Amino acid sequence: LASAIPVVGDTIVTWLWGGFSVDNATLNRFFSLHHLLPFLLVGASLLHLAALHQYGSNNPLGVHSEMDKIASYPYFYVKDLVGWVAFAIFSSIFIFYAPNVLGHPDNYIPANPMPTPPHIVPEWYFLPIHAILRSIPDKAGGVAAIAPVFICLLALPFFKSMYVRSSSFRPIHQGIFWLLLADRLLLGWIGCQPVEAPFVTIGQISPFVFFLFFAITPILGRVGRGIPNFYTENENRSNDYQ
Repeated sequence: LASAIPVVGDTIVTWLWGGFSVDNATLNRFFSLHHLLPFLLVGASLLHLAALHQYGSNNPLGVHSEMDKIASYPYFYVKDLVGWVAFAIFSSIFIFYAPNVLGHPDNYIPANPMPTPPHIVPEWYFLPIHAILRSIPDKAGGVAAIAPVFICLLALPFFKSMYVRSSSFRPIHQGIFWLLLADRLLLGWIGCQPVEAPFVTIGQISPFVFFLFFAITPILGRVGRGIPNFYTENENRSNDYQ
């Protein structure tokens, strides 16, 4: 991906590889990165807990309230512990009894460094990004297409047009959300298919639906408020006094 950057792309690739090709230095760097990431996730979780104690929790309705707060322990602790145990049981079934179910048979074939593999498939969680990347034939264009994906995901919490963040009383937003989920599943399926018709055409249409969600979400925050006007008026009035 870095090689698509003009002028300095090749220099960045050489710096990331630690040489002019993938070698032992490259493997050591990525192994160290994979070893470091879990600790970064733990640190981010601790920051989340600190913010939870500082600013308080949200609620299913998404209504800001300083009165009806719930303590982190035992409610949130037990609630998250139940989800963690359920996930651990579900994942343990694959780990201990069916470790090859989610794998790819080609992984057991010894690699040949001379030819390029005819069909390269990334891990399942990278498949939607891979589908957007290859939806544009040009390499630089594909890299430029996946950059807005991360920008949109990072910008979503900062959309201030939504009086209520919850979708409980916003049927239009619910429909758009399920459309986004279906589009993500479609992108994941397209990402593991060979580069041929009709998968190429579907892969070029699906990213538009994905970006459409983030384009109309601020508008839906104004149109489908789904909450009585007196709350929004009081909220605006309190903001004016502040």
